[in-house]
Amino acid sequence: VVVALMVTGLLTTSEALSGFSNPALMTIWALFVVGGGVLQTGLAGAVGRRILAVAGNHPGRLLVVIILAVAVLSGFMSDTGTVAVLLPAIISLANTVKISPSKLLIPLAFGALLGGATTLIGTTPNIIASDALREAGYATFGFFSFTPIGLGLLAAGVVYMLGIGRRLLPDRQSAKAMQKMATPQELVELYQLPDNLYRLRVRRQADVVGKTLAEIALRRNFGLTAVEIQRAPAPRPVMKVGESALVLQSDKTQRLQPEPEIVVQGEDVLVVQGTAEDVAHAAAVLNLGVQPTSAGEGAGLVSQEVGLAEVLLPPRSSLLGKTIVETNFGRRFGLTVLGIHGPSAKGQLGVANTRLRFGDTLLVQGPWERILALRENRQDFVVMGQPETMVGAPARKRAPIALLILLGMLALMVGEIFPVATVTLLAALLMILTGCLTMDEAYSAIDWKSILLVAGMLPMSIALEKAGLVGMAASQLTAWLGGVGPVAVLAILFLVTALFTQVLSNTATAVLLVPIALQAAINLGVQPHALVMTVAIASSMSFATPVGSPTNILVMGAGSYKFGDYAKVGVPLIIVLMVVSMILLPVLFPF
Repeated sequence: VVVALMVTGLLTTSEALSGFSNPALMTIWALFVVGGGVLQTGLAGAVGRRILAVAGNHPGRLLVVIILAVAVLSGFMSDTGTVAVLLPAIISLANTVKISPSKLLIPLAFGALLGGATTLIGTTPNIIASDALREAGYATFGFFSFTPIGLGLLAAGVVYMLGIGRRLLPDRQSAKAMQKMATPQELVELYQLPDNLYRLRVRRQADVVGKTLAEIALRRNFGLTAVEIQRAPAPRPVMKVGESALVLQSDKTQRLQPEPEIVVQGEDVLVVQGTAEDVAHAAAVLNLGVQPTSAGEGAGLVSQEVGLAEVLLPPRSSLLGKTIVETNFGRRFGLTVLGIHGPSAKGQLGVANTRLRFGDTLLVQGPWERILALRENRQDFVVMGQPETMVGAPARKRAPIALLILLGMLALMVGEIFPVATVTLLAALLMILTGCLTMDEAYSAIDWKSILLVAGMLPMSIALEKAGLVGMAASQLTAWLGGVGPVAVLAILFLVTALFTQVLSNTATAVLLVPIALQAAINLGVQPHALVMTVAIASSMSFATPVGSPTNILVMGAGSYKFGDYAKVGVPLIIVLMVVSMILLPVLFPF
């Protein structure tokens, strides 16, 4: 977009690149860093667990608490990050009260979107709308300007979900077994590990003796996954008398993790996962003996040191579009992928050749510490379950510091002591200087795709205005509806924005339609705040499709949702929220 605007002469170079220095853009990326600090220190998870602890076992109360909890958090950090933090806990709660996760996860995603509409920093369209008012010479929105209408919409959403929405939510009982927060032992059965595990004995004369697992490349060459290496312990001499030595020989087999660098020895037993045909092929080529698996072989994959966990791939994961082999998963993370499930796939996907997609779930096996380490890499993984119950959770000493920085940022915003961009940049800097996150973690916390989208789309709004398209659209809108009144214009703006945001990002939708709302207000001779806020809040109404928001896709696999489930629940909710907005906005922001 930026290049096209420059080469066609619609904008000067300075105008086309102005998005990169826009205060709204600075605010957005600084808030990503602040949110990263809140996540990295465990503050978000602690707050979420504390809030959810009051839910109890009543399904209705659980639904309300989930929506309110995610809304509170998403008012101050990214919607996607909030859902990723709470998702494992919600599935665990669903299993505790014995209801399907599909009854709770759409409310979780929708609650995050509603929560983003409650504060200035809750979502990008709010910041864009406020900045557009500033550039047009009007009073900007304050930190809590969105709160009254946001709370009204949130209350309407809760009532809707407790009534009609609750009945429209699907009950995926058939998929519950695979999507529930299973224990490691249950995962062994769910992924049928006892049925596809084989033992390959390494003969002393086999060519693989003295080679590393990386050199043997079982997955690449034979489609097999090494799960464990069983090795007889070396004899330990304890006494030497003349030419004779007394040695101790333990009868306890060593169980080694299949690290890529580990060297295979004669008489080792490789426990592998795969089909009988692939195992027979590998045994013939590598001169290995095939041994029957014992009844408890699958259960041996889980212990206090080693375990299993399901890992969900979020929208910004660097693994997307690659196969497990291409990601070099074992070497990078020290874990073995035993299975892959897709959100809409039936049965397991091939581990070796499946290209990973957003929402895929990986079954990983390895040391608990390394599974827990994946939780710190929130850009790439959402770890399901609670691996910290198996090992000591990492220290969260800086969580109070992150809380103080967050509260200080909010206080400065409310007091309007400094501009919003200045306050958020200061908070981001303090998060790094105090060690709440490192520079590398700060860079990883920023959603660069969103940043470039904002920087590239902001000049588009300038071009639309210079070309007269904004004025044309606004004039046509007011010509059609101006005689009816500004409330009718509000309704049309809400519907058009809500329609756009089902297929476009909320950022792109806001950038395109906020200028039209401003010009329409000028044509009508009314204050623009109600119309501009209509576009901002309607940009968050991505309820009708899973592709409308990353939060919707993030819960799709875990809830076993289908595409139509979102429309069934979301379309009536959009209509309800439009009615509420038409009632509240003229009162809160008189024309």
